[in-house]
Amino acid sequence: MKLLSVRSICSFSFMFFMLLHFSGCQTTYYNSMEKLGYNKREMLSNKVKDARNILQETDEQFKSALVEFRSVVTHDGVTYEEKYNRLKNGYEKCREKSLSLSKGIKAAETVAEAMFTEWEVELEQYVNSSLRESSQRKLIQKRRQFQHLIESMKYIERKLDPVLVDFSDQVLYLKHNLNTQAIITMQKELVMFEDEVISLIREMSISIGTADTFISSIVE
Repeated sequence: MKLLSVRSICSFSFMFFMLLHFSGCQTTYYNSMEKLGYNKREMLSNKVKDARNILQETDEQFKSALVEFRSVVTHDGVTYEEKYNRLKNGYEKCREKSLSLSKGIKAAETVAEAMFTEWEVELEQYVNSSLRESSQRKLIQKRRQFQHLIESMKYIERKLDPVLVDFSDQVLYLKHNLNTQAIITMQKELVMFEDEVISLIREMSISIGTADTFISSIVE
């Protein structure tokens, strides 16, 4: 029982230390960037641009993968092994973009939280109540705009998973069945896969537009 208590205390102490360390690293990072002339608003704008660009690249990669999928199941002239390799390559590139998007979203969230927290704390420094209320309204507005953007991107992130799962299944099926029958079976799956990817691409286009709007508004 005592051993368990000691372990629990040690575990809690380690987690607390790591939290302080991480928080300290973040503070040092932001302070260093601000000394270089980058304020948190600029850093947030840059992170959102990064996430937006990754989203654009993801959109383009899935469009390319869909073209490749159609080519694999409808055209002859290449070996089954070549068809498999092309399909696998398309899947892996789509998966890489999906992972990059998740990192981009997280990076934007981290900077946004730092900026909004600092803004909220600094509201207490105002002497003029009218200016403080005006600044507070803008803070609420920017937070809502960012939340709308991040929810849009996270929706894409969630929607990517089932499409990638279906894509992976097609790749595995072709790997295990390098024959004409496999291609015929995959042709039947093509319509459903097309619908999934086209719907995903449409949603990504909307999210890219939302990101562009936020990037324009953050400098206001």
